[in-house]
Formats: sequence, structure tokens, C-alpha cells
Amino acid sequence: MNDKLIVALDYATEQDAMALVNQLGDAVSYYKVGLELFLNTRGSVVDLIKAQNKKVFLDLKFHDIPNTVAQAVAWAASLGVDMFTLHSSGGEEMMRKSVETVNEVCERLNIKRPNMVGVTILTSFDEEGIAKVGYKNNIADTVLNLAGLCKTSGMSGIVCSPHEAANIKETYGSDFITVCPGIRPAWAAAGDQKRITTPADAIRIGVDHMVVGRPITKAENPHEAALKIIEEINSAMK
Repeated sequence: MNDKLIVALDYATEQDAMALVNQLGDAVSYYKVGLELFLNTRGSVVDLIKAQNKKVFLDLKFHDIPNTVAQAVAWAASLGVDMFTLHSSGGEEMMRKSVETVNEVCERLNIKRPNMVGVTILTSFDEEGIAKVGYKNNIADTVLNLAGLCKTSGMSGIVCSPHEAANIKETYGSDFITVCPGIRPAWAAAGDQKRITTPADAIRIGVDHMVVGRPITKAENPHEAALKIIEEINSAMK
């Protein structure tokens, strides 16, 4: 059940990130490592987290021409992470080539294939925001279209807001993974996320993994905050 919650390590230093991992202890088993932390630690934080038998969601959002991304994901897979992101707007060819490359790498190294999830529309966007960058359809239709590209490319699932998760599951099947940031307990501030929902509601609509950052990392007592969210998740699952 703890795999439902992924805690975002939105820190600049290895020391701060690992201090939280140690503080949360057995309460949390899955952590997100994003661009800031990965670059500032030159990737060493991934090994430190894995050394504690935790799972790692590497959120670097690969997006480039197919050959470049394929080389990058081969390297990412070799790190032994459990899941990582590509931008689905990179297109079907980019994602398909990446999936093929990762499959080859994992077979050669005899390691478990990580889940590969496509970033659709960032949760910091609202309808006005996506129109300004040139998307012609609304958020829901755009996410559904990008999810379809991910599915046909052999990706494991997508990153989306919880508001799109139910439609994604209905359209592409229960085994198509939904990873959702923008999860905020009722007692936490929304911050810069616009398309948000609570952990309990996320469970009810079929979210597979929820990414939670500031409600835990900025809490006066992060361990207590994490336990409150886990309790809410567990209650909703019952």
C-alpha cells in the first residue's frame, strides 16, 4: 500500500534529501528524484536511496530527438530506478525507440524493466495556460490524445492530474499506470498546483501513484504528515 505514495524530494542537496528519507523511515518506500536534486548530487542520491531498499521515481522528463532520448533512457535504466519519465509530446517514434532500447538494456543486464511513464500536461497548467502555448484542444482531450500515443508506443502509463485519471483508466485499461502530482490533503495549501485533489479522492478515481511534496517536506513534522496521508489512502482503499 505504501507504493501508492511517492514523496517528492524537492531539495537542492543530498544531505537534506537523505535527512528526510531517514526521518520518514519505514513509513515511506517510494521517492521522486527530480532535476534539481539529481543534477546537484550528480546522480549519487539515487544510489543512496536504493541502498536503503527504497524505490526511486526518476523524474527528468526526457524530451529530444529519438536517438538522443534512447541513449539517455538506456543509461537511466542501468541505474536500477523503478520508474522514470519522458515527455509524451516528444512523439510516438521517440517513445517507441526508448521502450525498445530499455527492453534491450534490461535483458542484457538481467535487471527488472522500470516503468516508463509519459508526462502529458503539467499540473501547473490551466486551460488558459495551455491555449497560450498553442494547444488547440482542452486539457482533458489533450491528455487523452497524448496518453494514446504512450499506449501505442508501449509505455507503462502516464503522468497526469488526478482529474484525468478516471477517463484514462476507462479508455486505456486498468493496467495502464497513472502517476499523479497535484495531490493535496484538505489541510495543506495548494501552492502553484492548479488541478489538484485529495489523497482519498485520488484513490477512489483509480490513481496508481500519487506524488506528494510540500505537504510532507514543508510540514513541521514530516513523519506525522506522511502518516496522516497514508492513513487517508488506506481508509479510502478499504
